[in-house]
Amino acid sequence: MPDSKETPKTHYICQTYIEKKSGNAQQASLQIGKQIQYSTASAAEERAERECRSENCVGADAYMVVEDPNSGEVGLPTFLARHGTVPEIDAF
Repeated sequence: MPDSKETPKTHYICQTYIEKKSGNAQQASLQIGKQIQYSTASAAEERAERECRSENCVGADAYMVVEDPNSGEVGLPTFLARHGTVPEIDAF
Protein backbone atom coordinates (compact mmCIF):
# COMPACT_ATOMS: atom_id res chain seq x y z
CA MET A 1 0.00 0.00 0.00
CA PRO A 2 1.53 3.38 -0.99
CA ASP A 3 2.27 5.99 1.66
CA SER A 4 -0.31 8.78 1.49
CA LYS A 5 1.91 11.36 3.20
CA GLU A 6 2.60 14.49 1.20
CA THR A 7 6.01 16.16 1.16
CA PRO A 8 6.51 19.45 3.01
CA LYS A 9 5.83 22.60 0.97
CA THR A 10 8.07 25.67 1.12
CA HIS A 11 6.47 29.12 0.87
CA TYR A 12 8.55 32.20 -0.01
CA ILE A 13 7.01 35.43 1.26
CA CYS A 14 7.67 39.15 0.97
CA GLN A 15 6.15 41.03 3.90
CA THR A 16 6.14 44.81 4.10
CA TYR A 17 5.76 47.09 7.11
CA ILE A 18 4.20 50.51 7.55
CA GLU A 19 4.29 52.86 10.53
CA LYS A 20 1.04 53.36 12.37
CA LYS A 21 0.73 56.34 14.71
CA SER A 22 -1.25 55.72 17.87
CA GLY A 23 -2.21 57.63 21.00
CA ASN A 24 -1.71 61.24 21.97
CA ALA A 25 2.07 60.90 21.95
CA GLN A 26 1.85 59.85 18.29
CA GLN A 27 4.26 57.03 18.98
CA ALA A 28 4.75 54.99 15.82
CA SER A 29 4.48 51.22 15.77
CA LEU A 30 5.11 48.80 12.94
CA GLN A 31 2.19 47.16 11.22
CA ILE A 32 2.17 44.60 8.41
CA GLY A 33 1.44 46.26 5.09
CA LYS A 34 1.42 43.51 2.45
CA GLN A 35 2.17 39.80 2.31
CA ILE A 36 2.99 38.48 -1.15
CA GLN A 37 3.84 34.85 -1.84
CA TYR A 38 6.38 33.78 -4.49
CA SER A 39 7.54 30.49 -5.95
CA THR A 40 11.25 31.24 -5.49
CA ALA A 41 13.44 32.76 -2.79
CA SER A 42 15.08 35.19 -5.22
CA ALA A 43 11.71 36.60 -6.34
CA ALA A 44 10.68 37.24 -2.72
CA GLU A 45 14.05 38.87 -1.95
CA GLU A 46 13.90 41.12 -5.02
CA ARG A 47 10.35 42.24 -4.18
CA ALA A 48 11.31 43.03 -0.56
CA GLU A 49 14.17 45.20 -1.80
CA ARG A 50 11.88 47.06 -4.24
CA GLU A 51 9.05 47.47 -1.71
CA CYS A 52 11.41 48.97 0.88
CA ARG A 53 12.16 51.81 -1.52
CA SER A 54 8.47 52.69 -2.00
CA GLU A 55 7.02 55.77 -0.30
CA ASN A 56 4.70 54.20 2.28
CA CYS A 57 6.92 51.27 3.22
CA VAL A 58 9.35 51.57 6.15
CA GLY A 59 10.70 48.02 5.93
CA ALA A 60 10.36 44.66 4.24
CA ASP A 61 11.26 41.06 4.94
CA ALA A 62 11.74 38.16 2.58
CA TYR A 63 11.40 34.85 4.36
CA MET A 64 10.50 31.23 3.89
CA VAL A 65 8.33 28.92 5.92
CA VAL A 66 7.85 25.18 5.53
CA GLU A 67 4.34 23.78 5.74
CA ASP A 68 3.58 20.18 6.64
CA PRO A 69 0.55 19.39 4.43
CA ASN A 70 -0.32 16.36 6.55
CA SER A 71 -0.75 18.29 9.81
CA GLY A 72 -1.23 21.81 8.44
CA GLU A 73 1.53 23.07 10.74
CA VAL A 74 3.82 25.84 9.52
CA GLY A 75 7.33 26.15 10.88
CA LEU A 76 9.09 29.28 12.09
CA PRO A 77 10.25 31.72 9.40
CA THR A 78 13.77 31.60 8.00
CA PHE A 79 14.71 35.13 6.94
CA LEU A 80 16.31 35.53 3.54
CA ALA A 81 16.60 39.35 3.51
CA ARG A 82 15.59 42.20 5.81
CA HIS A 83 15.45 45.82 4.61
CA GLY A 84 14.72 49.06 6.46
CA THR A 85 12.83 49.12 9.76
CA VAL A 86 11.57 45.65 10.63
CA PRO A 87 10.41 44.00 13.86
CA GLU A 88 12.79 42.05 16.05
CA ILE A 89 13.05 38.42 14.99
CA ASP A 90 11.65 37.22 18.33
CA ALA A 91 8.40 39.09 17.59
CA PHE A 92 7.40 36.33 15.19
